[in-house]
Amino acid sequence: MDTGGNSLAAGPDGVKRKVCYFYDPEVGNYYYGQGHPMKPHRIRMTHALLAHYGLLQHMQVLKPFPARDRDLCRFHADDYVSFLRSITPETQQDQLRQLKRFNVGEDCPVFDGLYSFCQTYAGGSVGGSVKLNHGLCDIAINWAGGLHHAKKCEASGFCYVNDIVLAILELLKQHERVLYVDIDIHHGDGVEEAFYATDRVMTVSFHKFGDYFPGTGHIQDIGYGNGKYYSLNVPLDDGIDDESYHLLFKPIMGKVMEVFRPGAVVLQCGADSLSGDRLGCFNLSIKGHAECVKFMRSFNVPLLLLGGGGYTIRNVARCWCYETGVALGVEVDDKMPEHEYYEYFGPDYTLHVAPSNMENKNTRQMLEEIRNDLLQNLSRLQHAPSVPFQDRPPETEAPEVDEDQEDADKRWDPDSDMDVDDDRKPMSGRVKREAVEPDTKDKDGLKGLMERGKGFEVGKDESGSTKVTGVNPNPNPVGMEEASVKMEEEGTNKAGADLLFPKT
Repeated sequence: MDTGGNSLAAGPDGVKRKVCYFYDPEVGNYYYGQGHPMKPHRIRMTHALLAHYGLLQHMQVLKPFPARDRDLCRFHADDYVSFLRSITPETQQDQLRQLKRFNVGEDCPVFDGLYSFCQTYAGGSVGGSVKLNHGLCDIAINWAGGLHHAKKCEASGFCYVNDIVLAILELLKQHERVLYVDIDIHHGDGVEEAFYATDRVMTVSFHKFGDYFPGTGHIQDIGYGNGKYYSLNVPLDDGIDDESYHLLFKPIMGKVMEVFRPGAVVLQCGADSLSGDRLGCFNLSIKGHAECVKFMRSFNVPLLLLGGGGYTIRNVARCWCYETGVALGVEVDDKMPEHEYYEYFGPDYTLHVAPSNMENKNTRQMLEEIRNDLLQNLSRLQHAPSVPFQDRPPETEAPEVDEDQEDADKRWDPDSDMDVDDDRKPMSGRVKREAVEPDTKDKDGLKGLMERGKGFEVGKDESGSTKVTGVNPNPNPVGMEEASVKMEEEGTNKAGADLLFPKT
């Protein structure tokens, strides 16, 4: 199988990319509940499009190894992880105090298979980092990941564990500096908060600001201590279109790459910034959204692409399919091939949809002021930070093994700090398949604003593992899931969470 992407015609994008793609066939079965905007079924719809467009044959397709308790605890509190592991729909009424303490219940409901879902999406993101660290691919993709709101000790905005933070911690084992970029319509608060006081991770978030969940992400939030000026927030208003968005994105990200010089980039591709999203209020086209992927790809730096928000699920699948093509350097036809979810995409049955004629409240003057303020902040960083690197934790091994090998223990590096057994609970027979629900605009939010304890720094625990600590201040029809999905052998550090939320 060819595991590299086709070359684009010219320019910096003309370099061939080797792409790894993480997908678990079970992920589409998890169900947040009737009427909940977050629908994991969108991941299965995306995979079906990738299969029928013939894109799977250009990638190495891997089933993520599930994250274990200790993997999640590299960022999350032990008692919170224990709670997620034990809570079930049947037992939740006996744990009302714990539900309130960990902010689980409304935006973040208890559902069948909750902990397995967290293990799966976190495992894909950390597995992608392992692949990148070992130079086994240029771009790793996990559309089930990108749950950027989860905090150290609580769920938030549909997110239970923060797979992004866990993936970045894995990348920091190999790279002195990691860049995080967030194009979800909601502020990437959980990731910013985790790395607010370090200069080893720069976070850049482009988001709706003002009476919108989670309420954070002011342009003046720039980081703390060693992390001052290493958090960039780009606050936007309703109706921003492709042209306005890239008046900011390209000059800001170009300067970030020049000044920060990251060893790896994590790009959260939340699709609720698209025009017509059920919970969003931006007006980006799929090509405009994907232009961010194309731009970051052009720097030829190891790149981890993650999912995130996105609540008009037919458009989410369209977007992430197209962006997979961009990652590979493969041009994807607008005419959609017939497949099992074809009826979702009528009446036009095309990959692209036209933006609306909604008003763009982002004036040229406002955009220029934001751009100038952020470029000025970046100019205060004279050069990339120097990091004492000799004490980094041992690398996670990613051995290549026969995909049919059934002994999971043999797929692990004996020197890894990861446990080898997979004691993930089997999904209950009560896990429901996602039903088609109308995409009516529903901006009446679930719950909002969480208290924020900004500031974490990257350190080492007693075992030498990177830890975050707090500080004050495919072509086949889709039955291909068995045939084309290969067990992830390198799953040495896994952790994950999903990303999004609505707002009020």
